[in-house]
Amino acid sequence: MKSSSPVAYPSLAQRLFSVWYRHVRVYTKNLISNGLPPFLEPLLFLLGVGLGLGKYITQSMEGLSYLEFLGTGLLVTAAMFTSAYECTFGTFIRLEFEKVYDGMLAAPITVNDLIVGEIIWAGTKGLFFTFAVLCVLTAFRIIHLPAGLLAPLVGFVTGVMFATLSLWVTSFVKTINHFNFYLTGIISPMFFFSGVVFPISNLPPSVRFIAEIVPLTHCVRLARAVCIGQYPPSLLASLGYAVVFIALTGWLAIRRLRRRLVR
Repeated sequence: MKSSSPVAYPSLAQRLFSVWYRHVRVYTKNLISNGLPPFLEPLLFLLGVGLGLGKYITQSMEGLSYLEFLGTGLLVTAAMFTSAYECTFGTFIRLEFEKVYDGMLAAPITVNDLIVGEIIWAGTKGLFFTFAVLCVLTAFRIIHLPAGLLAPLVGFVTGVMFATLSLWVTSFVKTINHFNFYLTGIISPMFFFSGVVFPISNLPPSVRFIAEIVPLTHCVRLARAVCIGQYPPSLLASLGYAVVFIALTGWLAIRRLRRRLVR
């Protein structure tokens, strides 16, 4: 006799968690090789660039020493890079080569659940990478707690921002080598022209305008604000930028990737 009771469908939270948890399990299978570099990379950068170049830069930058200025910027660049790589190469491989998404969509989840789960996972990696940099900066006494404890939250927001942007770019890519244009032509220049290495106020007006409209600039401002504990009213503009950017690029990414996932 067949039961007439309806089949329980997973809630939205359960569906998103299932996508996120799948990525966590894959990532932690190689925990040492995946988890150690986020701590070593900022250490090597600080030793090679910060401590070396910092000896020649004695003037303060926006009221901070050069190591403090550079360190607070590195907090979110780590989140940017890991999220961009995760949602370009990682997503493309799962989509085109491993066909992971075909199997996932056979479960009771929707395309929207899948893409939003990817974005949350990239944000989580951004949080973890920012936390790793924070640990290194705290060990060198460049950033002092407890003010810096909010930095991983900014890392999560940064990861989400670049996840939505990178997924949108991935929706156009047909060959994996085409990601080089995005990563070399867009992501890498942001590192130098978003106030990480030097203040954007030193840039020419035309270049400064471009720096103001790229997402990393606003992430850096949020990270520095939480690290030094200063929250000027102008910071609301950066926070509003992040919200609008995530909403717009997230909508574009879901809209276009749906066409590639549902055939």
